Amino acid sequence: MAHIKFSTDSASDIPAALREEWNIQVLPFPIAMGDREYMDGFDFTPDEFFQMLLDSPQIPTHAQLNPYLFTECFEKAWKEGYTDLIHTSINSKGSATYGNAIQARDEFYEDHPDAQDTFHIHIIDSKNYTMGYGWAVVQGAKMAAAGAQAGEIVDFIQDWVDHVRVIFAPLDLRFAKKSGRISAAAAFMGEALGLKPIMTFANGESKILSKARGEKNAISAVVELCKQERSANSPYLVVHGNNLEQAGKLLEACRQELGCEPALEYLIGGVVSINAGPNVIGLVYRT
Repeated sequence: MAHIKFSTDSASDIPAALREEWNIQVLPFPIAMGDREYMDGFDFTPDEFFQMLLDSPQIPTHAQLNPYLFTECFEKAWKEGYTDLIHTSINSKGSATYGNAIQARDEFYEDHPDAQDTFHIHIIDSKNYTMGYGWAVVQGAKMAAAGAQAGEIVDFIQDWVDHVRVIFAPLDLRFAKKSGRISAAAAFMGEALGLKPIMTFANGESKILSKARGEKNAISAVVELCKQERSANSPYLVVHGNNLEQAGKLLEACRQELGCEPALEYLIGGVVSINAGPNVIGLVYRT
């Protein structure tokens, strides 16, 4: 009988209640802020990090997860008697973390050749961020609890990350400019004209889909894209930062235009808010 362990990294933004309910191991990215280092998603709540981010004179940085952390994770799961470990990783084009997980798996089997037939490590490149892959991990854990086999779950997660769309609008362009998500010139023009970029990730790369004048039009543009692209009857998720007023307007617009409640409303995590800023709204859905 399959005994499946699920792991991912903190850029998946899985809320603490869900990761605890479904026993999902989340490996935290270290975030350096000044002379201190914090563990993303564990040393602070999203709300606390938003304020830390706004108060920091310099944009914080986050490091990759190194092979040693993965080796520890694999060793522990194997010794605990799991038959499979399914790890879903942050976008490989934005972090060396996925490559480090692959390296650690290869080295684990070199050190434990006897594990190859009894303990299977599956590593999936999400090519995305936030609950663009975190949602699939949670659903995979639910499938396992209902008796699904590892191969079926891996196929489900891979299919989801191959078809998921994360669209977001940074409403304050300072952080997107600092992180290089948009150019300094584009940020300057955007600030001067009140333009908000509507962004996504395509093949692991950030991409500006359009620009909207003002926050109201940005919300309308995000919802309209979802309405056009979302696979019929599939769930959608609402993500936002510290701007609760605009988050409420996004939620109401979704209810009216999409005709149903979101499967989840959640706060953006530390790794993603470093790049997009705490004042951001967005949607996650399957195309």
